[in-house]
Amino acid sequence: MSVKNILPFTTKPPHPGEFLREDYLPECGLSVAAFAARLGVSRQTANELVHERRAVSPEMALRLGKLFGTTPQYWLNLQRNVDLWDSLQLNQESIEAIDPVPQVAVE
Repeated sequence: MSVKNILPFTTKPPHPGEFLREDYLPECGLSVAAFAARLGVSRQTANELVHERRAVSPEMALRLGKLFGTTPQYWLNLQRNVDLWDSLQLNQESIEAIDPVPQVAVE
């Protein structure tokens, strides 16, 4: 199995900040400052998230889930996809060098 087949996407997945910036904030009529206030975080924290310079932490996922009526898992999954993609780009050669163990049938 090639590393290229491990991830379910062929291009870098969108950062959660892109969804916030392009979909959630405009649809809810929220500025970054209003978004930050509703989340209970600093404007700098919200701005960094929206502009893809900050990752979604478990705490932030809880806050986003509460604010937008989604699950925290939704936000963490978006972030996980980005993290896996980035990690693969940095480590692809060493990951591909791993010799997998044979598949064992489990009864």
